[in-house]
Amino acid sequence: MTKILIIRFSSIGDIVLTTPVIRNVKTQVENAEVHYCTKYQFKEIIENNPYIDKIHYLKDSMGDLVSALKKENYDYIIDLHKNLRTKIIKTRLAARSASFKKLNKEKWLMVNLKINKLPNRHIVDRYMETAQPLGVKMDNLGLDYFIPDKDNVPMDWLPESHRKEYVAYAIGAQHNTKKLPLNRMIELCDKINKPIVLLGGPGDNETAMAIEQFFEKSDKSEPMEEGLVKLNKKTVIYNACGKFNLNQSASLVKQARYVFSHDTGLMHIAAAFKKEIFSIWGNTIPMFGMYPYRTHFTILENNKLDCRPCSKIGYDKCPKGHFKCMNNLVFDFFLP
Repeated sequence: MTKILIIRFSSIGDIVLTTPVIRNVKTQVENAEVHYCTKYQFKEIIENNPYIDKIHYLKDSMGDLVSALKKENYDYIIDLHKNLRTKIIKTRLAARSASFKKLNKEKWLMVNLKINKLPNRHIVDRYMETAQPLGVKMDNLGLDYFIPDKDNVPMDWLPESHRKEYVAYAIGAQHNTKKLPLNRMIELCDKINKPIVLLGGPGDNETAMAIEQFFEKSDKSEPMEEGLVKLNKKTVIYNACGKFNLNQSASLVKQARYVFSHDTGLMHIAAAFKKEIFSIWGNTIPMFGMYPYRTHFTILENNKLDCRPCSKIGYDKCPKGHFKCMNNLVFDFFLP
C-alpha cells in the first residue's frame, strides 16, 4: 500500500480544481490509499468523493491536525496550497513531498508591470506536476463534483416558470472587483432573456432581491430603470441565494441549460458538470490559469484597459475609481 496525503485548505473553487489530482492518483498508483486535508468548513466539497479514502480537517488547532497526520506515516505528500501551514506539516511529517508552484513572481510582473511571463497552462495541469514523481499522468475526464442523493434538488422545488429550462447565474465573488455592479447584473439578466436562477450565499441575497424586484415590474423597480435598455420578454428571476446549501446549489447548476458566473467556485463546479459557461472577468484575468476547465466556455472581459489586471486576487472597490473592467464590459454572446 502507498499512503498519499493531498493538501488544499481553501477555497471552494481551488478545492474543486484539485479533483483531477485526487482521481488520477487513486486510479493510477497501485494500492494507493489517498487522504485529503482541508479546512472543516469545506467538507461538503469533498466528503462524497469516492476517490478519497480518508479526510483530515483543520479546525481550531494546527497542533492537533499535525499530530493526527503524523500517525498516518505517509509515503508521499502532495501540497497544492503551499503556504506556511503546509510547510509546517511537511517539515513535521518528514515524508517525501512535492509542492505546487504558485508563480508569485510571474503574477507580480503581470499585475505591476504588465509583463507576461505566465505559462499558457491551466492551473489544474500545473497541479498535476506534483504527482508526476508517482508516475501519474493526466486523463481527459476533467473536474469532479459529487452530489449526495439527499441534496439533488427536484425541479418541482422551482417555480413553474423554471421547470422546463433555466439559466443559472452565480452572482457572487470573493471580492467586489470580480463581480458586476448591480445595474450591469440587471442588464445581463435582461439580455439573457430566459428564466434565470440566481445562485449565491446569504451575503448575495440583497443584490439578488434587487434584481428580482426589478424584473417584477413593480413601482419599486422604477428607480433602477433609468438608463437601462430593457427587453423584458422572457427574463423571469428566481432568487435562490442563501436558500440552498452548496451541494444543492451545485445540483441547480447541474440542471441548468447554461451557466453565467463571475470568477468564483460555482464556475468550477459548472465545469465539473461539463456545462456551457459564460465566464465574467473583472480586475483579474483568465491568463492566471483559472478559466473553466475542459468544458465549452465563453470569456466575457474588457481587454481595452492598460490597468488590468490590477490584482492577482481582487479588491473591495476599483483602485482607480472608474471600474471600467466591469462598467464597460460588452455582453457579447448569443443564446439560441
